[in-house]
Amino acid sequence: MQKKEQLIKLTTKDHKEITLWKINSAKENNKHVFLTHGTFSNKKIMLGIANYLANIGYTCWIMEWRNHGESKVYKDTFNIETIGLIDIKTTFNYLIDNLNLNNLHCITHSGGGIALTLFLIKNKTYSKNIKSIVFFNCQAFGAVNSKLDFIKIYLAKHFSSILGFVPAIRLGIGVQNEKYFTMKSWFDWNLTKSFKGIDGFDYFSQMKTIQIPILLICGKNDWIAPIHGCEKYLNGFDNQTNKLVVCGISNGFKENYNHSRTILSKNASKEIWQIASNWIKKHQT
Repeated sequence: MQKKEQLIKLTTKDHKEITLWKINSAKENNKHVFLTHGTFSNKKIMLGIANYLANIGYTCWIMEWRNHGESKVYKDTFNIETIGLIDIKTTFNYLIDNLNLNNLHCITHSGGGIALTLFLIKNKTYSKNIKSIVFFNCQAFGAVNSKLDFIKIYLAKHFSSILGFVPAIRLGIGVQNEKYFTMKSWFDWNLTKSFKGIDGFDYFSQMKTIQIPILLICGKNDWIAPIHGCEKYLNGFDNQTNKLVVCGISNGFKENYNHSRTILSKNASKEIWQIASNWIKKHQT
């Protein structure tokens, strides 16, 4: 009997090994979901919703970034652009070009959504294979809404540059630390309220070219991807069919969700995962 969870090793164009996990559905069909985590994280944050989707008929594919989870660890520096333009592209080459999947949906958490955005902007031909996207807690350039917000992110950038990394484990915001270089773009995007690559490429101006239906789920108590930041990010796609869902008590949810609990918690499994699956079902072909 085939194992429900399979590990697949992929090699990127810059000769790095990354891990792709296949979560088999109980049913054989052409319904597939690509998932990936964000910074400070690995596949475990996506595993609950992936198993939920597999149980209702979707084959799920969880990509772990280089240096995360079971992917190999390298000394080389990398950033979110690296993940989007190399790691995700390698994975989509495998899923679409090799396996010929043409009915794919995407679910990401935090920086995984930014990486997917960068990939789709630079690789527009893949959009025809993607039927819908669900971003959990995703923003890149909208966290600064006051002088206090600016000071917090400025200091976070300053101290992590001195340390050489962001101490996520000690701060209780993730299961692994990230190098400063990995996080630098995110700090800069928010401090400058722009969305440009290291080479100056303006990603913001190209977000509107992605017309895949997007659902963005955010938490009422999320300070990493605050509501206004998520709203600004979603508005960047300029698509009236897109939708923002704010998960908080005032909106009828069981709690004011934070950055991680929207995607991984007992309450999320009861009331949020189905919102994501309904969005996928709505755009199923």
